[in-house]
Amino acid sequence: MTAEFRAAYTDALRAYLAGRDEAGLEVGHELGRRALAERISTLDIVENHFLLLGSGDDESESAAALQFLLQTLAALDVATRGFLDGTQRYEQQRARADGLADRDQFRTALVNALQEGFFVADGDGTVVEINDAFTEITGYDAAGLPYRWPHPWLVDHGLADRQLNQLIETGDLQAETEIRRRDGAPGWAAVSINAVPAAGSARAVYVGTIRDVTVLRAAAERERLLARLATAIGLAKSMAEVLAITLEECRAAIDLQRVLTVTWRSGDEPAVRAAGEPAGAQWSDLDPDLQTTLGQARQWPPLTIEPVLSPDGSDAACGIVAMLPGAGDTAVVLEHQRPRQISVDDRLLLTALVGHLGLAIQHVRQFETAREASLTLQRAMLPTSSPPAGFAVRYEPAVAPLEIGGDWYDVLPIGERTIGIVVGDCVGRGLPAAAVMGQLRSSARALLLTGAEPAVLLEELDSAAALIPHAYCATVFLAVLDIRTGELRYSNAGHVPAVLATPASPPSVLSDAATVPLAVRRTGPRPQGTRTLPPGSALLLYTDGLVERRDAPIDDGIDRVTRVLAAELSSHADTIADAVLRELAPPAGYDDDVAVLVYRRPPAPLHLEIAATPANLGRVRTELTAWLTEVGAGQELTTDVVLAVNEACTNSVEHGYRDVAAGVMIVDAAVWGDEIVVRVLDFGTWKTPDEKPRTRGRGLPMMRAVSARVDLGPSASGTTVEMVFRLAPG
Repeated sequence: MTAEFRAAYTDALRAYLAGRDEAGLEVGHELGRRALAERISTLDIVENHFLLLGSGDDESESAAALQFLLQTLAALDVATRGFLDGTQRYEQQRARADGLADRDQFRTALVNALQEGFFVADGDGTVVEINDAFTEITGYDAAGLPYRWPHPWLVDHGLADRQLNQLIETGDLQAETEIRRRDGAPGWAAVSINAVPAAGSARAVYVGTIRDVTVLRAAAERERLLARLATAIGLAKSMAEVLAITLEECRAAIDLQRVLTVTWRSGDEPAVRAAGEPAGAQWSDLDPDLQTTLGQARQWPPLTIEPVLSPDGSDAACGIVAMLPGAGDTAVVLEHQRPRQISVDDRLLLTALVGHLGLAIQHVRQFETAREASLTLQRAMLPTSSPPAGFAVRYEPAVAPLEIGGDWYDVLPIGERTIGIVVGDCVGRGLPAAAVMGQLRSSARALLLTGAEPAVLLEELDSAAALIPHAYCATVFLAVLDIRTGELRYSNAGHVPAVLATPASPPSVLSDAATVPLAVRRTGPRPQGTRTLPPGSALLLYTDGLVERRDAPIDDGIDRVTRVLAAELSSHADTIADAVLRELAPPAGYDDDVAVLVYRRPPAPLHLEIAATPANLGRVRTELTAWLTEVGAGQELTTDVVLAVNEACTNSVEHGYRDVAAGVMIVDAAVWGDEIVVRVLDFGTWKTPDEKPRTRGRGLPMMRAVSARVDLGPSASGTTVEMVFRLAPG
């Protein structure tokens, strides 16, 4: 304490004791503030105070002096308490800060200890915090924060946008999404996100977890793939279908480019079948190293899978080779689009795949054997001889389900001018239907030979069908045709109607004379219809497999048949039959057997009687060409016939009437069966041709060269040249 402060304190204390007023106390308070400023110790003030008072016995004076002392110390007390409070608050804040640091370290350690990825995103979807597991799953670490939307590991940004909108609207999201790691590896992640209100903000933040489900997803996809593959190839009916289905189903799963099977046969080069690119499917087309590997594979146990290593020397595989179980001496080759590592999961998938392929190929081979036997039986029951002239027949077996049916036809000459025609369809499929068909066909053929009318023949066929098991409800269109007059008599037992196209009128459907199928109870006799087929007309009989479709009325199919028949009316019967089958075939082929029978009545014979002048040679060529087109002769045959007839007519013009004025020449042309017969007549004089013609006289050798036969009939009254040409499909 300074002497100055001691003196001031002594004067102030004495003055207060003398007056004992408030002013004196205020002086003491000011002295306390001075002591605080001059850093005077509280103990020094107390000690000085009691030295001034001594041992006075005046209690009133002692109490007043104490009051002054306390007023002086009041300022020091306030300062002391403020310091203590500040110190305490400091210690508290320091302890709190230490606690927060420990807690953040604990939280970080806890989050990083989670096996699932953890992340925090703001209201815009920007990821601001992640843990170590998140980095392991996606490959993106905390050094790259923040990761703005759309996040770099997302593959489908469109789907991600929809999921973000759902999260904003509902506040939570549970989904599986495809990701691509930072190193480019694909994967799948299960994401769970929830909104958390942010303190002091109207927008939420999002806390989520991410779990790697790539392996689980691959296992599930593998099971789905094998289930789809087993179902699809289980329905396949050919090796081509099996390989095509395998390629399509496995193209994405194992990066498949081509599938091949190699089957060793005794003494022959191995048979190779392939689906995919490149399309070469011969043993000689295969790489020599692959041929060597396949040769070694014949000694492997079934289901042994070995990679075909890439030619660049790496351990990546460009394909695999395996022996198929239960499929005989057959190996399968699966070629990848680019070399790849074969993982444990890939081997599991490939082993199951090879097992399914082996079973499918066994099934296909059994089916092909049964199908071949069935088709052999079916074709053996159909007529084996060529149909009469003017007729064409076709039998088209179903493509799927690749079983024969009960469709049949017959064309049977009865005498010189009558032909019996039958087209029928038995109920059912496979060998039972073929057996019924064979019995009905034999019965119908025997009945046709009796010469009875079609309606009577069907009634008698009813009686035969009643004795044949499973012949109930068979349908038959039966007709008798007079090829000279064109008269067609017919009766229909529940069959699809025949179609008739004529040159002078639109096509018509023979829907009359129809009644119930065979062996079905009737209330009266079977009806019979009659129609005359004019020259140049075409008649089409068929079974319902030609026109019946599951997605359209049968009348639509019949309308299509009439349009095709009208368009091909001038063609040969064989051409018409082929066109009908081609134009009505569904994209995937017929799913039911089809029998087709076409008869085309030749046009009326051609007769020309004109003056034998050079000017008329052009008329002969024009009218003969038009007639040949109606007959259905092809372009090549038409050219030959016109050339030969023109040569014969030229001879009549130049030589037949060389000594007289122009006479008459006659050109007659007609169709007899499968031949065209042309006669050229004149009434002039005959000149014997030179044995060794030079520049002229080569007409007869030329006519013989282009025709099947040439007969020359010279006489004193004129010359007849008859030429015969074979009528082939045009």
